[in-house]
Amino acid sequence: MDIVQIIEIIALVLGIPYVVCEVLQKNEMWYFGMVTSTACAIQFFLESNWANMGLNIYYVVMAVWGLYQWKKDSLALNAEDKAAGEDIHLTHLSLKTGLWSLAIFIAGTALLIWLLEVLHDSNPVLDALSTSLCVVAMFWLARSIPYHWILWIIGDIILVVMCSMAGKMWLTILYAAYVIASAYGLFRWFKRGKFVA
Repeated sequence: MDIVQIIEIIALVLGIPYVVCEVLQKNEMWYFGMVTSTACAIQFFLESNWANMGLNIYYVVMAVWGLYQWKKDSLALNAEDKAAGEDIHLTHLSLKTGLWSLAIFIAGTALLIWLLEVLHDSNPVLDALSTSLCVVAMFWLARSIPYHWILWIIGDIILVVMCSMAGKMWLTILYAAYVIASAYGLFRWFKRGKFVA
């Protein structure tokens, strides 16, 4: 077993509790995310998937901000909300955030395709698409915007295809699990969530 497979297994083992905590909206998610994202960044570096390497570095940074944001937002839920089963704090997607997100996705994808072709990325189009989607999804997640689940589903399907094409069995399994968890997370957040902002 080589170092790449060991890193993939670490990412898989820590990625499962990460996504479980995300679905349940538990702050511990961010700690698992920091370690999982670091492992994935190293693995993508070793495989020359530059955009996904950078994306995972971004995830580590966003984990710190997301932890702070979630702790602050969870204070908006009172005991009555929790007793009624509304234990997930949600934020509305504003028109401004939606338009900025769309602009970042379009510009980011175009710029990344060009840059990744210059850097001889192994799959520049899929790498750029998944990276741009996941950048927006992570920001929405940190803000507790429930529609981030839809972006994760699309981005993770792209990553399943990418990892499968590259023969990364463990990461393919991890991202396939993320697709399933994201579909459940979307359902659960709307069922148990309360908009607080």
